[in-house]
Amino acid sequence: MHRRLIAPGALAASLLLAIPASAADYTAGAPGIGDPYYPAYGNGGYDVSHYDLRLTYQPATDELEGTATLLATTTQDLSRFDLDFLLDVSEVRVNGAKASFTTSGQHELEITPATPLPKGTPVTVVVRYSGVPSTKSAYGFSTWHRTPDGAVAADEPESAWWWYPSNDHPSDKATYDVSVAVPDGTQAISNGTLQSTSSRLGWTRYNWRSNKPQATYLTTLAIGRFDITTGKTSDGVPVVNAYSKDLGDNDGAARASVERTGEIVDWLTGYFGPYPFSSVGGYVPNTTTGYALETQTRVYYSPRQFASGSNTSVVVHELAHQWYGDDVSLAGWKDIWINEGFARYAQWLWSEHEGEGTTQELADYTYASHPADDAFWTVKPGDPGPDNQFDAAVYDRGALAIQALRDEIGDDAFFTVLKGWPKEHPYGNASVGDFRAYAERVSGRSLASLFDTWLFQPSKPAEPAARGAKPGAALSGARVAKGLPARPRSWKKIAATDSVHSG
Repeated sequence: MHRRLIAPGALAASLLLAIPASAADYTAGAPGIGDPYYPAYGNGGYDVSHYDLRLTYQPATDELEGTATLLATTTQDLSRFDLDFLLDVSEVRVNGAKASFTTSGQHELEITPATPLPKGTPVTVVVRYSGVPSTKSAYGFSTWHRTPDGAVAADEPESAWWWYPSNDHPSDKATYDVSVAVPDGTQAISNGTLQSTSSRLGWTRYNWRSNKPQATYLTTLAIGRFDITTGKTSDGVPVVNAYSKDLGDNDGAARASVERTGEIVDWLTGYFGPYPFSSVGGYVPNTTTGYALETQTRVYYSPRQFASGSNTSVVVHELAHQWYGDDVSLAGWKDIWINEGFARYAQWLWSEHEGEGTTQELADYTYASHPADDAFWTVKPGDPGPDNQFDAAVYDRGALAIQALRDEIGDDAFFTVLKGWPKEHPYGNASVGDFRAYAERVSGRSLASLFDTWLFQPSKPAEPAARGAKPGAALSGARVAKGLPARPRSWKKIAATDSVHSG
């Protein structure tokens, strides 16, 4: 045991620190968590560890009632704090006592507890609320999607405001219990595992649990009439998939794609390591949106993803996010490359697995497809800005950067990095800089120039990531333009997922 001697002056200072702060020392938590892309998103002054959501929803009228219980810890001497929320609040309690509240800005719920909260204090916040989510909007849009038999909450970079109060930024991850009562014959689907169901007086309650930290935008809710299938991966991870009963002509293609979830997870573990969560699956509601989203453990797919037939490539993309984006989440929204570049590269790996074009052939074709004056090269995947956060260049130029990294450090180090990254920051957050430092440590190489060239310069790199592919069995016979490598057969399928995060 080591003992530390404390000088008299230091002892006096420590005793002063132990004296409670005066009321004047307590300050309000910031109305934004500090993300430069979205200054008003998230909040300062506290960190949430768990959300308990107990909801009742009526599909016919879109009426939602709820009680949200948040377990948090203060990170400053706190006089007041905000939650991000849009519905109508009837009561707020903080550590059991009634708190006053008001609203401000586009989506701020301002809460003033009866007594100030010292830094490091465990806090229980209870919010009772109700409303019709489809009537609410912020910044001119809504992320609550009505369906013929219910509704869906799934969007990025925000969706929580329409159905539960939160600290809405990926840097404040938490575990979840989501309990939803709906009329008999309707189902409620959320993340994680279904713990139990119960029925009473014409209502059925579904209780879902996410037992690993989860970003707010990765939390989903789907209410409607679904056909639910179950299974397991080879490693025994439960698979839960759901399909709206009115998908029409898209039903077969959706099932032919999403039912391969277990197979694709098994395949991805070979590259990314063990699957990080307690369940996996996806759902396809009858929505008019066009995107898919990597909602944690339960991927959201629009029916439009399957309008031209089966699409395993989009399933690969969203499941790859379970490691790159969900397990290891971005530190700030500018770090989106870690999510989208690697999910796109997983599609390239799947193309090679399926014999439809190697990663190198896809890199060659991508590089050659965009001349130097193409606006594609002005988007910087390492910091694209909020307007270009989901630009195709973040995906494709982002994947080119990964192929360039592979060429630079060699396959042994590259695949060690690919599998080791989720272990480096499990259930946490990390930045592009963190990833570069990790790749440098594993490879023993300085990668500053490579990362700057491929991720941060608004121009086409002088040297291609590729080594010059030649037409082969996996390539289409015709060249689409003089001097352009033949197009890999998988290109059309992969390009069809460019809109996975746009409406």
